[in-house]
Amino acid sequence: MLRVQEQWLSAVNMAKGTFTLGIESTAHTLSFGLVDSDGIPLPSSSDTIRPEKGGIHPREAADHHKDIANQLLENLFEMHGISGRHIGAVAYSQGPGLGPCLRVGAAIARGISSKLDVPMVGVNHCVAHIEIGKQQCGCNDPILLYVSGGNTQVIAHLEGKYRVLGETLDIGIGNMLDKFARAQGIPFPGGPVIERLAAEWLQQQDSPSLQGLELPFAVRGMDLAFSGVMTAAQRLIDNGSDLGAVCWSLQEHAFAACVEVAERALSHTGKSELLLGGGVACNSRLRTMCKQMAEERSSSSHAPPRMYCIDNGTMIALLGHIELEHGRTTSLAESAVNQYLRTDETTVTWAV
Repeated sequence: MLRVQEQWLSAVNMAKGTFTLGIESTAHTLSFGLVDSDGIPLPSSSDTIRPEKGGIHPREAADHHKDIANQLLENLFEMHGISGRHIGAVAYSQGPGLGPCLRVGAAIARGISSKLDVPMVGVNHCVAHIEIGKQQCGCNDPILLYVSGGNTQVIAHLEGKYRVLGETLDIGIGNMLDKFARAQGIPFPGGPVIERLAAEWLQQQDSPSLQGLELPFAVRGMDLAFSGVMTAAQRLIDNGSDLGAVCWSLQEHAFAACVEVAERALSHTGKSELLLGGGVACNSRLRTMCKQMAEERSSSSHAPPRMYCIDNGTMIALLGHIELEHGRTTSLAESAVNQYLRTDETTVTWAV
């Protein structure tokens, strides 16, 4: 169990505090965030491991989280002018994610919960993305297009759970973009660089209507598959195609597939709101494509501020706050992580 700084624990008031503390540790980022007693979010204190080459190694990421945890927690308290006595509950990502990274967050949560004598709740990382997005965008009952490094899903609420209507059959779209970028010598995270290269290439083109380079169709019914698109994009590079042109075409093909499945979900369910979530939802081109699709079918498309699209402790704190308000806590015996936890395994008692 991780040692927590004693300087703020020494003055702990065992009465229930004001804030719910959230701990996000599913993959490359460790983040601590807060919501107040009304569920109002406060900015997180976060740090992301950025390997000089290669992808994210789970054990190295877990070591990073252990090394930086105390400093991040101190930074959070200093940023908001609080101390341990103001914490009334602690929430953490119980899954899905990388096992070693999840276990670091769970250990921190157990230590804080025990030391402060406050309730603990393990939450579903994917559902946390939904709830922070709904709160920030004022959505009521949206279709969620969840586009992250580790996953890609189209989700809707039905009969007490968030149901997965379609998902990737191989790798998440963020993982696909990062792998393609890494093959070009672009360090992690590669998605933002691909976005920039695609935009720069587009600005250099004279034609107002571009067809781009040919890549495979990523839609499989209501599901998606990105490995073939990535392989074909790499083949274009190997055959001498311009990197910017390939980045533009890769984004257009992959994003169009996601938007198509999201539109089908809107049509099937009769819902009229689309909500983006996950790190790839920071991409401006994807946001534009979703907005255009929604407007064409008299619907609306929403995306939370980018600091709430990427992994952050505040979204974990918010979902923990919501679940605690509805009577759910996690005991020590139930606090083990589940790296394969699915979106539709969490009972949702608070949504419409």
